[in-house]
Amino acid sequence: MLSLVTYLSERNGAYLSDVARAFGVTEDELISDLDVLPMCGTSFRGGDLLDIDTDGERIWFRNPESTGTGEPLRLAADEATALLVAARAVATLPGLRAGDRQALLRATAKLEAAAGESAAASSSLSVTFESEGGVFAEVDRAISERRRLWLRYYSPSRDELTEREIDPIRLVSVGHTYVEAWCRLSEARRTFRLDRVAAIRILDAPADPPPVELRDLSEGIVQPSAEDPEVVIEVGPGGRWVAEYYPHDSAEELPDGGLRISLRAPDPASLRRLALRLGRDGRIVAPGDLADSARDAAVKALAAYDVQ
Repeated sequence: MLSLVTYLSERNGAYLSDVARAFGVTEDELISDLDVLPMCGTSFRGGDLLDIDTDGERIWFRNPESTGTGEPLRLAADEATALLVAARAVATLPGLRAGDRQALLRATAKLEAAAGESAAASSSLSVTFESEGGVFAEVDRAISERRRLWLRYYSPSRDELTEREIDPIRLVSVGHTYVEAWCRLSEARRTFRLDRVAAIRILDAPADPPPVELRDLSEGIVQPSAEDPEVVIEVGPGGRWVAEYYPHDSAEELPDGGLRISLRAPDPASLRRLALRLGRDGRIVAPGDLADSARDAAVKALAAYDVQ
């Protein structure tokens, strides 16, 4: 449909049959697309929406200039406000490098000048970062100065706080913000979610992570490998969603309409919460010790509801 807009802007008054043939669609399909295009444009203001219609024989593009071709990009008031509020908030982060802060302030001043009156509303809004902002700044500083970090970190799979030293490698954002690092406690590469860091301190020791190949995290933070332990879960019809949300090696149909799912997990204990969430809709079959721990966790959870 984007190509169709360009095509019609260059061939105003083109015959419906010719355009359908050029795009390899039927005339009915083309008319259906033409019904959608007038709801698109550079903004929702009337003059910026595409004015395209057909008399059943030819197609007319009444305002091809509405595509914004050749015009400078403009920020709407809400866009300018969002950018300015965010920029000012980031500039207040503790630990932000001085050079970065100055560059951000210069960019903010230019944005204010370009936005003009649209920038006025942003002055009445402010954002305050909570703990994660301070953690982010400390991690960013440690990476830039190549220094080791000490963390007190909450592990939800074990429901415990651990203390460890890490050599930070990079910050990544995939839904949440994480630091990928070499963990001196486990002597392996680990990824830590910043909002689970209870305390952090930059150490004098230099960061010296072993050479590691950076992973492609576009598919998510947790990416099981063939070396990870195998876990087998059986789910009923109400738990089939597990096969849609968790990468797995196999999913066999069961007679009751459920599935027997085989998957791999770097930390199998993290699946104990999945078992509790499934309730009667699923259970861990293997490994046996994980199945036992999930059963014990369920018994303790039920006991917490016992008012006697």
